[in-house]
Amino acid sequence: MLAYGLAPDAIDEYLRMGETTSKKSLLHLTQEVIKHFGEDYLRSPTDEDLRRILYQNEMRGFPGMIGSIVCMHWEWKNCPTTWRGQYQGRNGKTILILEAVVDQDLWIWHSIFGIPGSCNDLNVLHRSPVFDDVLQGKAPPITFQVNVHEYNMGYYLTDGIYPNWDTFIQGFSRPQLETEKLFADRQAHVRKDVVRAFGVLQARFAIVRQPYLAYDEDILCDIMKACIISHNMIVEDERDTYVRADVLRRYYEEDISSLTAAVNNGEPFEFQTGQPFSISAYLGIKISFV
Repeated sequence: MLAYGLAPDAIDEYLRMGETTSKKSLLHLTQEVIKHFGEDYLRSPTDEDLRRILYQNEMRGFPGMIGSIVCMHWEWKNCPTTWRGQYQGRNGKTILILEAVVDQDLWIWHSIFGIPGSCNDLNVLHRSPVFDDVLQGKAPPITFQVNVHEYNMGYYLTDGIYPNWDTFIQGFSRPQLETEKLFADRQAHVRKDVVRAFGVLQARFAIVRQPYLAYDEDILCDIMKACIISHNMIVEDERDTYVRADVLRRYYEEDISSLTAAVNNGEPFEFQTGQPFSISAYLGIKISFV
């Protein structure tokens, strides 16, 4: 059901299981995956992870870049009627939104799922805990130099809807100079990591590619968490076979102590769900990064 997106009553004859038993088995599987593997595969980058990410992105021409951030939509076909107005997107369908931060290996480091479809990417950002460590002073120190200028804060690549904060690097919507065109092309190319990750996630688990029929939002959250955990497990197992694995080998062969990155707060990353909008929290974030 996870891999092929089949309905519970579509596999009753093959597995000789009733529809109710199939549903309960799916829920039990997702809950056990989250319980036993969530701490290892739904977490913030460790010191070693962050050093590797910074090294990879520096080789791609983006020193200090932590990852790419964007949102994905998952249609909720059986959304309760009383909630349809809240979860209805621009296309008229009821959807749930997933925000994620992804590195070049397609590992999903940050994710928040369950925001109503009536929100856009900017509204999701206002509810996202992605900058909680920065606001609480727990973010790892990251220093890098660009054009003789030194910066002490990592950043994410985004599209044009995100605000002009120091932690977001956007491309040029209408580049005029050759340097602007070159940067816009490179930024769009590297930013596609998160789009590729969503495509791979949907290809591996068809259940998140098509409208889901559950009535309970918590069930959808558990399914999404289990799919992300399984996706990260596959990435960990196969990353050494990637075409650009030589970049990782060079990283481990070099003296990584010279790279500027430090460990995070040491706390395991928790999968976040939708939170009520707080204007005071939004203003605090805006003042911190503008």
